[in-house]
Amino acid sequence: MAVSTLPNDGLGAEAAAGMTMQNGARSIGYGPSSLNPTPSKRYYFYLMLPAIVILACITIYPFFWLIYMSLHTVDVGGAGDVWNDFKNWTRLGRDRKFQDGWWLLIKYSAMCMLLEVGLGVLLAVLLNNSRYEKILVTIFLMPMMMAPVIAGLVWYYLYNGTFGWYHWLLQSAGILGETSILGDRGTAMIGIVIVDVWQWTPLIILITLAGLKRVPRDQLEANMVDGAGPLRNFFQISLPNLYPFLLIAILLRFMDNFRFIDAILVLTGGGPANSTKILPTYLFDVSFQFFKLGRGAAIALTLLIVTIILGLILVRVFDSPASKTGQTEAGS
Repeated sequence: MAVSTLPNDGLGAEAAAGMTMQNGARSIGYGPSSLNPTPSKRYYFYLMLPAIVILACITIYPFFWLIYMSLHTVDVGGAGDVWNDFKNWTRLGRDRKFQDGWWLLIKYSAMCMLLEVGLGVLLAVLLNNSRYEKILVTIFLMPMMMAPVIAGLVWYYLYNGTFGWYHWLLQSAGILGETSILGDRGTAMIGIVIVDVWQWTPLIILITLAGLKRVPRDQLEANMVDGAGPLRNFFQISLPNLYPFLLIAILLRFMDNFRFIDAILVLTGGGPANSTKILPTYLFDVSFQFFKLGRGAAIALTLLIVTIILGLILVRVFDSPASKTGQTEAGS
């Protein structure tokens, strides 16, 4: 069989050399060289180097300095730090305020998380695709835009036992006695929880609304064809798709509750009678009021370690059911 030669048609010798015939069509097995060669990994490293150096300076160095301080008696006057044979750590086991601080922190965080997530998801579902969604979301977001110190001052005046409007309202309804909300050990914790819920529930609403917009419509419609009502549709379709968004919301609020004490310092300062002195508040007192920086560093490290462990547990608990199903199928 004679082999016919095809003209180059201006393609060039290199392209013509890679030319073949497939089903009567001419195919060129040649890729032109890129005008912009792929950068090496070293190039990307040089681009990230300034950010890596800055992050190392503001995170890694303070972290190791925190470990160093937790093992020494730190002299603020500059006379020198003294190794104290782990006394900062062993003392934590005998520190009653440290133990009470953990219990109050867990109690405070649990109350805030349950109320914020419950109210946030409920309001997000009610607001989703409603007629006045944009206006109501804007109104709900206003507390979140306020600085925590300012929010604490606003509620401090509302709770005030002399001229506070909320104090007068609850007292007139017979719910509250002569003692102010923040001045009673039984109601002080509830008072600061209400402030946190008021300010940060909008964050849960915003994240949940973003998740609801991503729920596949075909799944909802298919479930409705099978006879599912709105409630069943939410628990079977919407809620599983919301897991990644709820994980983000819960992690953000969980870490904030373990860090931010601005409103608590303004409202109660840890009182009355240490009934609201959660662990971060106690850490603030030890480090910046009594200047026991070594003890404060040990408390801060325990807080950091527990926060990381609880964060990992939350990630496992709120892992998406879809990803778990995919992993099971891949393993089988």
